[in-house]
Amino acid sequence: MREKVQAALDKVRPALQRDGGDVELVEVTPDGVVKVRLKGACGGCPMSTMTLKQGIERTIKQAVPEIKEVVQA
Repeated sequence: MREKVQAALDKVRPALQRDGGDVELVEVTPDGVVKVRLKGACGGCPMSTMTLKQGIERTIKQAVPEIKEVVQA
């Protein structure tokens, strides 16, 4: 499952990098929670929660339906 999540993150990574940020996969828990770390400009951005939920979480859930939630580590 970690590989599928990483592949989904690779799809959103170019958009984050265009804005000076990035995302790092920290952990995929057995109960379906993905922990990520937003880096660069995304780390301190006031819109980071929306980016996390509306962009990253949505993309991961489409690719890996078993995932329940994406949270910041």
